[in-house]
Amino acid sequence: MDPKAYQRCKEVHFYCYFLETKGVNYTSEKFFMTKDYLEMMWGRNGFQLSILELGYNFLFTDVDIMWFRNPLRHIAITSHIAISSDFFIGDEDSLSNFPNGGLLYARSCNTTIQFYRSWHNARDDFPGMHEQNVFNQIKKNYTEKFGVKLQFLNTAYCGGFCQLSHDFDKICTMHANCCVGLGSKVNDLKNVLNSWKYYKSFSLEERKGKKFQWKVPGICIH
Repeated sequence: MDPKAYQRCKEVHFYCYFLETKGVNYTSEKFFMTKDYLEMMWGRNGFQLSILELGYNFLFTDVDIMWFRNPLRHIAITSHIAISSDFFIGDEDSLSNFPNGGLLYARSCNTTIQFYRSWHNARDDFPGMHEQNVFNQIKKNYTEKFGVKLQFLNTAYCGGFCQLSHDFDKICTMHANCCVGLGSKVNDLKNVLNSWKYYKSFSLEERKGKKFQWKVPGICIH
């Protein structure tokens, strides 16, 4: 979303796209819920819609998500949309879960595209709200209207700072959610990585008799 990130992407591989938003400069941090932040989040949502309209499925991950294992094996093949959770209540199908668009899978088909278009257009009905909160507002009506199969990912596998997964043998991803500010996120994710490296330093047999935990408290993680 900025020239430096785009250049770095091209150094790693050829599958890069420079997503530009007119009138917004993304070369510096955009603080939570500011005008530029909202434009960034809704621009991302619109870009995801365009990918679906081109006929491609996608798996989106925020940059502040650390991957330990492949989360795809926890996404049901019947799901039109699978989304991570800030707070998971124990049922992947329950609309009472609190969604987080930081880890998001979408399957390209007419059902998903209709849902996504309506979600994107619903911004006008909820001025000043970012796309995640709007999703929470429209999820019930739009799943019924379009027949979308939503799956909310279990925080035991796709966890975050909001609701920590404490089982190192299950965890696939860790999201620095419920955390505001780039410095806070980087600080706590470094500690998460160090905890994971410590866990990985033991063999499978050695891990059986040990209890592992994240380094807490941090700035955000508790």
